[in-house]
Order: sequence, then C-alpha cells, then structure tokens
Amino acid sequence: MNLSEKTKKDLISIVVPCYNEAETVPHFYNEITKVAAEMDSVEFEFIFVDDGSKDKTVEKLRDLAKQDKRVRYISFSRNFGKEPAMYAGLKESRGGFVAIMDADLQDPPALIPEMYNSVKNEDFDSVATRRSTRKGEPPIRSFFARIFYKIINRISDTEMVEGARDFRMMNRKMTDAVLSLEEYNRFTKGIFSWVGYKTKWLEYENIERVAGTTKFNFWKLFKYSLECIIAFSTAPLVLASFIGILFTAIAFISIIALIIRELVWEVSAAGWPSTMVVILLIGGIQIFSIGILGQYLSKTYLETKKRPIYLVRETEEDIKNDTGKE
Repeated sequence: MNLSEKTKKDLISIVVPCYNEAETVPHFYNEITKVAAEMDSVEFEFIFVDDGSKDKTVEKLRDLAKQDKRVRYISFSRNFGKEPAMYAGLKESRGGFVAIMDADLQDPPALIPEMYNSVKNEDFDSVATRRSTRKGEPPIRSFFARIFYKIINRISDTEMVEGARDFRMMNRKMTDAVLSLEEYNRFTKGIFSWVGYKTKWLEYENIERVAGTTKFNFWKLFKYSLECIIAFSTAPLVLASFIGILFTAIAFISIIALIIRELVWEVSAAGWPSTMVVILLIGGIQIFSIGILGQYLSKTYLETKKRPIYLVRETEEDIKNDTGKE
C-alpha cells in the first residue's frame, strides 16, 4: 500500500433536491460547509438537483459551482418531481457515503457527523431520521399522516416508520441497492425499507423552513400516499374483490327473499326510491372498484413505456466547458 492510499479520505456525497429554492440554497450551503469544515478528516461533494425550478435556483447553483469545486448540480429539463430528483442525485454520487437532505434546513446538517460515525464505525448500513413531534404542522395534515401510516403498515409487508424523513445517510452498498430498483413510479421511503439493510434511527423535533414555502400541499401529499399504497400493497385489489363477492351474495339473498315474500305473503315488491338508492350504491361501489383496478393498470402502463425517470438540461460540466471555450 502506497502513501496516497493510506492518506485517502472518505468521500461523503450530499444529495439536495431543489424546486424553487433560490431563497434557501445560500442558507443551506453556508450551513453544510460549516459542517464540512469541522469534519476535516473526510471530503465532501454537494450534489444539488434542480427539479425544473421556475425561480432563480439554477442561477444560484451556477454561482456556487463556480466558486466551490465541491459543488455539483443537475438541472432537469422540466419538473419531474422530488422522487426522480433524489434518484438522479444518488445516481450521480461518487462517495462511499451518501446522504439525502432538503435545502430548506428542516433536515439539520449538524447531524451529519453523528450519521457518518454510525455508518463508518458501527454495524449500520444507514442512519435515517424521523420527527419525534409534528409541532408547527397543521393539525389536519398531522391527523391524516398518522392515519396513513396506520393503514399502510396494516396492508403492506414493507414497514413504513411514522414521521420518517428522506434525510438519511447510506453506505455505498445500500446506495447501489436502492439504485438497482429502476422503477418509474418511485416511493423512496418504501424503497429504503424494501431493500432492507441495518438502519439506525435518529429522532429530532420538527424544524420550520429557513425561508420560502413548502411545495407539498394536502392534495400532493394525498397523491403521494396513493403512490405508496399502490407501489407496496395489493390490498386495495383484494378489497375490491371482497366487496364484489359480498354484494353478489347480498343480491342472491335478496332475490330469494323477494321470491319467498311474493309467493308466501303475496306482498308486492314495490318501492322505486329504495330500488334506485340500492342501484346507485352498487353502481358507486363498482365504479370505485374499477377505479382501484385502473390505478394499478395505469402504473403498469407507465412502467411498460420504459420512459427515462428524468431528463437533464444542464450540469456543472457545462459551465466548465463554456469556460474552456472562452
């Protein structure tokens, strides 16, 4: 072993998905570089993934890349979503240790040293984080979040930890395992659990954004929860089948009851309003069941198209090439 191999430092890749985060990127960069300065025994690379932002996020990233060679960035051709952004960052990472963080500083950079130490020196493949409280979050959002985790953990074989954040650090083995799942419809929290590996959990209280506003409203979170259910459980299909069997049985019993009623008691089976209510009820359940089936079919349809998960418009290499030409 030569001297350069002995002194080679570990490389930590920090993946930061960004969508309209022009206000928060400078704050995040200042905080993460402070942590990097304290951890002088390791090297860092900061991979910002611009998810088709409409503000000046890309301009901020260009400036950072020009002044700090550790900064790398990927700018998508349009808004593909946070899941593709995280996948792109993981794919471009070079480090033996890879962390995913949000740019709004709700994921405290101060935890990076502890996370690195646990993955490096303890018997863990990753260190994940979860919020111990939902302080500062709207009550209705917290309520439905708790309901979601109760439901998904009952209907799925993959455990979802309540309050889990995307903020985590992984070794290269687990990172490569996550990247091996190249599905188009991604739910990364579920993928982290599905691949397994030994994970240590750190808890911290909810932290407010340093600037800007959240990009996830209630409707987006609702759709995101559906993505999780469809990706990691077939229980809705079973439910639709069960409802179909149940109402078929009720229909047969009702038919027999009406025949007996007419023959024995000679009572007419009149009552159009009640009949219409039953028809509408059963019709609604049928449409609901077809909708569940349609969701699974649509996801299958999108997977079979084999479209790329994301498309890149610009990276920090373009800046270097343009500078070279000048």
